[in-house]
Order: sequence, then C-alpha cells, then structure tokens
Amino acid sequence: MGKGKYFYVHSMAEGDGSMNDRIDVAFRLFDGGFNCAQSVVGAFADQEQAKLALKLAAGFGGGMRCGEVCGAVTGALMVLGLREGTCLADDLDGKRRMGERTLKFMEKFADSKGTLLCRDLLGYDPRDLEAKEKYGGSKREVCQDAIRTAILLLGELGIE
Repeated sequence: MGKGKYFYVHSMAEGDGSMNDRIDVAFRLFDGGFNCAQSVVGAFADQEQAKLALKLAAGFGGGMRCGEVCGAVTGALMVLGLREGTCLADDLDGKRRMGERTLKFMEKFADSKGTLLCRDLLGYDPRDLEAKEKYGGSKREVCQDAIRTAILLLGELGIE
C-alpha cells in the first residue's frame, strides 16, 4: 500500500444530487491532491466506484502530464462513457451516439474556454518546470474553473 492519504468520496445521497454538489465534491478532491480528471470522475462516482474511478483517471491530469487535452475534459468524457457508452463491439448505434455526445461536449468546452488544451488554459507547459514555477500561481483557479465548466456541461447534456 502506498504512502499518503486516501480521500473518501462522500455519497451523493448526502446532498441534493445537484451539479453544485458535484462541483463541491470535485473541488474537495482537487484541494485534497487529486488531479482535474480524478476530481471530475470522482464527483460522479458512488462509494463502490470511487477507488477504481480515481485510479483510472490518475494518468490524465495535466493534459496527460504533457499539456495536451485538459484533465477536466478527459475526466468528463470518462463519466460520459460510463453513463452512456456501449460495451458491445457491434453496437454501431451506441458508438455513433457516443461519438456525437463526445464531440458535442468537446465543442461546448472549447467554445466556453477557448481551447481544450491544458497548456493553453494554464498559460504554460506543465512539463516546463521553470515556467511552472514562474506562472503556476494561478493553477488552482484555472483548474477549478475547468472542473466547474466540465461538470456543468455534463449537466447540460443530461448527465446526472
């Protein structure tokens, strides 16, 4: 077992299940040391799913650690897949619907934030330690805004 703390995700039954509840959970996860993708996925996971969800999303923060697609976006796409994805290889309608929902989410996020890329949102490449040191002061606000946007967009798509 690794060192560090394990965050116990509260049951959504404790709140009213609103997107604001999910945003609060996501911010607690983020402030507790989890990345943007883990925070979004964790906000939609129930107690049984939480540990697996946090592990699956672990490699997607920081735009997959290289400034590419924002972790809040990839986390939201994981939630979308879990809620509406198909697990049948020959479900062509399901694949088509999921593709459409994925593109719609990504378009809405890009329209809202101006980009899908972590490095553009942050204003620096997260691999560049000097830039991170110099410009990293706004990371918390930038990431929380991306997390909030992702969760609200999932709500607009009817994901609860």
